[in-house]
Amino acid sequence: MSTFENFNISKQLHYAIEDLGFDVPTPIQEGAFSVILSGKDMVGIAQTGTGKTFAYMLPLLQDLKFSKQTNPRILVMVPTRELVVQVVEQIKSFSKYLTVRVVGVYGGVNMNTQAQAVAQGADIVVATPGRLYDLVLSRALQLKDVKKLVIDEVDVMLDLGFRFQLINIFELLPERRQNIMFSATMTDDVDALINDFFVIPAKISIAVSGTPLENISQQVYAVPNFYTKINLLNHLLRDKQEFHKVLVFVSNKRSADKVFECLEERYADESAVIHSNKTQNYRLRSINQFDEGKNRILVATDIMARGLDLDKISHVINFDTPNYPENYMHRIGRTGRAEELGKSILFYTEKEAPYKEAIEALMDYSIPVMEIPEKVAISEELTPEERPKIIEGNNPEERSEDAGSGFHEKSEKNKKTNQGGSYKRIIAQKYKKPKTRGDKNYNKRNKRK
Repeated sequence: MSTFENFNISKQLHYAIEDLGFDVPTPIQEGAFSVILSGKDMVGIAQTGTGKTFAYMLPLLQDLKFSKQTNPRILVMVPTRELVVQVVEQIKSFSKYLTVRVVGVYGGVNMNTQAQAVAQGADIVVATPGRLYDLVLSRALQLKDVKKLVIDEVDVMLDLGFRFQLINIFELLPERRQNIMFSATMTDDVDALINDFFVIPAKISIAVSGTPLENISQQVYAVPNFYTKINLLNHLLRDKQEFHKVLVFVSNKRSADKVFECLEERYADESAVIHSNKTQNYRLRSINQFDEGKNRILVATDIMARGLDLDKISHVINFDTPNYPENYMHRIGRTGRAEELGKSILFYTEKEAPYKEAIEALMDYSIPVMEIPEKVAISEELTPEERPKIIEGNNPEERSEDAGSGFHEKSEKNKKTNQGGSYKRIIAQKYKKPKTRGDKNYNKRNKRK
């Protein structure tokens, strides 16, 4: 079995690893170390929770020499603000015994403060694409000395519409650089990005996207509608000893707010919510309180929770069934981390059944079906999205041959058509043509006739 002792790294990094309590490298950490250290371009495909941040930072920190220069030499791009904060904290813990300056930049806060921070000098900049591009355009940050580029969770970045910023940033970077990319899925967009900007990259794939983690038990409930899902969720969460740290996944921001409002009635002091419409301080506070155990329930959308390092999660509850089966894998990867046992529960309605079947097909595994407990009330209340839509038939303009007694000829009053005001009709009759500003003498000539 390989250990970190076998890695050719400095004593300072070994000390940091010991402090963090890491003993054995994960497969992605072991596979990526020598490739990144060699200077080759690399693409890593690995599931969430496999230690990707440490996989690229360990060899980069080993190769990073002390320097007093202002411009950064390593650029790390991630999709969300929360990930910037998390990655900066992790890099600081990895480089505890090294002299490394790390700065995080992201939207939602004052750009001048971040411009001042990078102006003081940084070895590593961790950024979201949008704010990074703004800082470069304002000339507060220069990328001319970047030797190593890391793009983490690139598939999420492309889903969020960051392709334009990514391409522009690539063009601003030095041509001679090492490109490192990590993604949980290999989509056509990701593949196109690799073909355009990477030079014969080494590809390291640790796990197939549909491979379920062995230490996660899975269950599924067939539920008729949204409010029955709420009733079932409330019933499960009553067991505070079993469900002591629960991540509830929903499909969108509106659903997140609605679920959170329903939970607040019973679990006001125990629940929190996170999605992109919340303020930066609110989002960070929600994550910290959940991670520290002050809240045991966190309602989140896929994008907001993607890549976040949240430990000791007892259950992942999929309140909404994701329409992309790969997202289910990312969700359940939040529990059962570091070889601990985890549990995943999936709710699905009749409309969501095809998504559930796609998930099972991807995993090549049938999730055990559970019966809804008798104590859970089956709600008849429907959300506006669930209510059947009433579609009115087209009303024909003319009476059909077999029209019933409900159709009749228009009355004389209703047969009238709009011919303009009386003034317009009189002018038209008198001058044969409405007055125009283009030919002032036209009306005079016609009047003489």
